Amino acid sequence: MEPQSGLPRCYRHQDVETGIRCTRCEKPICPQCMISASVGFQCPDCVRNGSGTGHAPDANQPRTLAGGRVASDGRLITKILIAINLALFIAVQVAGDRVVDELSLIGYAYNPALAEVVGVADGEWYRLITSTVLHQEVAHFVFNMLGLWVIGGIVEPELGRIRYAALCLLSGLSGSAFAFLLSPGNQPSLGASGVVFGLIGAWAVLTRRQRLDMRPVILFVGLSLLLTFTRPGISWEAHIGGLVGGALVAYGLLHAPRARRNVVQYAACGLVLLIDLGMVLARSAALT
Repeated sequence: MEPQSGLPRCYRHQDVETGIRCTRCEKPICPQCMISASVGFQCPDCVRNGSGTGHAPDANQPRTLAGGRVASDGRLITKILIAINLALFIAVQVAGDRVVDELSLIGYAYNPALAEVVGVADGEWYRLITSTVLHQEVAHFVFNMLGLWVIGGIVEPELGRIRYAALCLLSGLSGSAFAFLLSPGNQPSLGASGVVFGLIGAWAVLTRRQRLDMRPVILFVGLSLLLTFTRPGISWEAHIGGLVGGALVAYGLLHAPRARRNVVQYAACGLVLLIDLGMVLARSAALT
């Protein structure tokens, strides 16, 4: 929609009016997005896709909505995450339950084979992260990897690699921490669902930030939550924890004022990390 001034809005920053257009695709671009070329300016998409080879080598690097660098491969971190999940999935198929027993999320339980207590409350905090890249069943693995590929492909290019990696890490941790807080201590869980739901939350925040149509996102979130609470054997705690954690991190990343962007973004990530830490410490104290 054109603003009343008659100027179009930047195709990546819907709250910024501009009279500048990309010399190749003619999309409106604001000063933050325009990249110097041999003639005029080009948009980040044209540069990312290899169309913008005419800009000077020392030209200002294009920035994502969150302030990160625009990368040529907008799914690199997503690919790395899928590769890690795939490697552990193969390890589970080869080694069996041994890998699952060592890496899945479990709060506090007695292991008769080892004659000891195991779990997060027993000091094995690594389980909060390793469980988020661990799968046992083929359908579970495929479904989560599909969600990571599709939604990650939407979110990663708009955040940049470092911020996107932080979002995925904190989303997975938030899902694990919330599941650890509310689930029975001896109930194991695993899977990348917390990360995927964190990306869903980030996608909703991103869509709102870009002032795009929210109805497809709302429908997708509604269907995802419906499956979460109607299918048996689903850790709804991990889904909700990841969804809320991802949305909070994404809001801090995408709505940070430019003048204090880094400080606000660090603070937002730190706040979510502290909340997760608080849940883990509280539950550990209750179990032990």
